[in-house]
Amino acid sequence: MKSRIPSVFAALATCLWAGSASADDFLSPDILILGDSQIPFGSGPAFLDFFTNIHEHCAASPEQSIELEKLGETRVAVIGVRSTSLPSWLARSGPAKGAICDVDKNWRVNAGTYGFINTTGNKYVQIGQGAPYQFCAPGRSAFEEMFRDDYYDPKLTLMTFLGNSARRWAESLEDTVADVERMTSQLPPDMGCIFMTTQPAYKEEIVQLRLRAQENLQKAFEITGSQCSFVPGATEATVEMYQGNANYFRLNSRGRVKDPFHPNEAAARNFFALEMDSICTAIFDQLEDLPPIESETASVQQ
Repeated sequence: MKSRIPSVFAALATCLWAGSASADDFLSPDILILGDSQIPFGSGPAFLDFFTNIHEHCAASPEQSIELEKLGETRVAVIGVRSTSLPSWLARSGPAKGAICDVDKNWRVNAGTYGFINTTGNKYVQIGQGAPYQFCAPGRSAFEEMFRDDYYDPKLTLMTFLGNSARRWAESLEDTVADVERMTSQLPPDMGCIFMTTQPAYKEEIVQLRLRAQENLQKAFEITGSQCSFVPGATEATVEMYQGNANYFRLNSRGRVKDPFHPNEAAARNFFALEMDSICTAIFDQLEDLPPIESETASVQQ
């Protein structure tokens, strides 16, 4: 499905590419959010708000507040690439990698970004263009490029995917396990990691397929012993809230749902309200395994 990005945004993004083709002088975010088209089509601001204000949203105890200090300055970057899923970030070549790295033929942009890495005022970008988006070296996956030694070094990464791999994961636990194993092999072993499936869709048949995919995906994380915490995005509460609720999806001029896949910003904010406890639990579980950040004073003394 093609995105409806206004042409003025595409033109602006093209202008912003000039002079920003490398990762030189790039400063890594402390918290990285990666996802699909749900992010630029409605969810990006909610992710940015939640993780930027994580101390407030997670109502941390004194002990947990100390744990949150491991996240440094809490610089947050949110990246959502349309028509992608986890295998896209793991692929070293072919159409799966092309979903991230090929320039969109219609709009010249294929992603939406928010937060620390995007100060332009325009959320739309093309992956591969600009210092924060250098994920497209030949023969290497986007994850391998992103997490190389001199580039992205987040304390915590949250991935949120499901839709584009829903049928693959729903139909084969073996393929799902293979994807999770490949993901684990490409992630830094000392990085905090959460995998959360995306928000439910509008139509029941879409939701049911994704529920089967989510079940296999959760099993795969258990089977592989992945370092990542797993958070199901489709729960009894979120499905009840989303499925059949036209107010949470984009409408046409007649007031009918024209996009049953991408919840709007209001839906995303309610999603975080419903799933806050699960997300916060996953955050603190991951922080327990992270080493404390050395102070500049301690570094100088050493």
